[in-house]
Amino acid sequence: QVQLVESGGGLVQAGGSLTLSCVASGSINKIYAMGWYRQAPGKERELVATITTGGSTNYTDSVKGRFTLSRGNAENTVALQMSNLEPEDTAVYICFTHAIGILGPYGLGSPMNYWGKGTLVTVSS
Repeated sequence: QVQLVESGGGLVQAGGSLTLSCVASGSINKIYAMGWYRQAPGKERELVATITTGGSTNYTDSVKGRFTLSRGNAENTVALQMSNLEPEDTAVYICFTHAIGILGPYGLGSPMNYWGKGTLVTVSS
């Protein structure tokens, strides 16, 4: 099994900053990318940022210039630095990895997304 554990969510005032962290572990053969989605109440899940193992990053337009996604020393950890937060950033932030899992004696799986449980970020006005 592949597990992703997020940390760092919380309550912050508008204009403030938070850093979210995510660690992937378990039966992983290869990670291609990691990143974050978010889901606000009553809205669809939105891709926030991704980073490949090569270090290439992509951001949704609404967070460009405010959020920075980086990898740790190990390729299975990422951190999302969020600054100048807005009430519209309030959501559950969900870490994901696009990876190949190990299926035990059955060999390797196909590349797919694995998900964390999410961490709540609340930005007050």
